[in-house]
Amino acid sequence: MSEESLAPMVEYIAKAIASNPEDVSVEEEINEDGVVQLRLILHEEDKGRIIGRKGQVARAIRSILRVGAVKRNQIIRLSID
Repeated sequence: MSEESLAPMVEYIAKAIASNPEDVSVEEEINEDGVVQLRLILHEEDKGRIIGRKGQVARAIRSILRVGAVKRNQIIRLSID
């Protein structure tokens, strides 16, 4: 798991939470500064579930990503669309 992408993990977590898991996908992009940008694409109904009350679920997903980023010596950002 040293150089694997964290996108499948984010997708797995989001599909487990979403009521429309077939509409969940994650796009990964690495910019010129080496920052990994993950874009979580969801069905409109699932945005509230993924973000969670006061952003708690999104914050938890980002915390998990932060651990993976530190292990890989990267910066990973997550946006929810």
